[in-house]
Amino acid sequence: MKIQSNVTEFVLLGLTQDPERRKIVFAVFLVFYLATILGNLLIVVTIKTSSTLGSPMYYFLSYLSFADACFSTTTAPRLIVDSVSKNQTISFNECITQVFAAHFFGCMEIFLLILMAFDRYVAICKPLHYSTIISHKVCGILVCLAWVGSCMHSTAQIFLALSLPFCGPNLIDHYFCDLQPLLRLACADTYVVNILIISNSGVICMVSFTLLMISYIVILYSLRNQSSEGKFKALSTCSSHIIVVVIFFVPCIFIYTRPPTTFPVDKLVSVFYTIGTPLLNPLIYTLRNKDVKDAMKKLWRKIIGS
Repeated sequence: MKIQSNVTEFVLLGLTQDPERRKIVFAVFLVFYLATILGNLLIVVTIKTSSTLGSPMYYFLSYLSFADACFSTTTAPRLIVDSVSKNQTISFNECITQVFAAHFFGCMEIFLLILMAFDRYVAICKPLHYSTIISHKVCGILVCLAWVGSCMHSTAQIFLALSLPFCGPNLIDHYFCDLQPLLRLACADTYVVNILIISNSGVICMVSFTLLMISYIVILYSLRNQSSEGKFKALSTCSSHIIVVVIFFVPCIFIYTRPPTTFPVDKLVSVFYTIGTPLLNPLIYTLRNKDVKDAMKKLWRKIIGS
């Protein structure tokens, strides 16, 4: 596709232009990003090396943690560097690449959350058929389909971005490149493109969130006949998943299911789902999961012993 644009680079205005606040942004988000990477990689290593975390739930969790680390990496490093840099420019090609990566790993996270909900549904509602329905082969196929689906979604975003003509100005009032901020810079009518964004990203968010909420309602309803111990264990697992779903999807729905208008809280909301959620996921899945905590303790003792 021919890029109809006279603009070769954009300027990311970041979260703030105040020099003192930019120093705070640098310090805070550097800590957040390092904690995100270490926390998610720790989960991946723990699951891959533990003999007790071989179930499909932890298989999906390892990929979710990997997607979280990558998702945060698409936006956080740029925000951190720009907060202490005088040159906050990003080339057109880098901007398009960032759009692709952010949507790819964000969509991957959505699909993995759906797979984890499906795993819990089968485990709780159809326990006798669990090993047949959720086999290791099936898990591998489902994850591959999630990768393919994410690639298709992000490729569609790229085509939408490349269809926009940019004649100037090139100031993006955001800390990363995304289609909504880019729409405001396009020197053409963006009504159709915005409808396509809503019908792509917006529909994926809304439909996925609805399906996940329905699945957890069904799961919670099915727990009424289980023992107290079974209820507690299932509720503990499902509550962690529900917390992750809410804190990820609500900001996404706010951003991608409305016209390309600017609200003062837009950048704060984006921070929550691009940087905050990947940071919170490791805490939610470790602090509320005894098996993961025990496996991490064993891994730590093994490292100290060696």
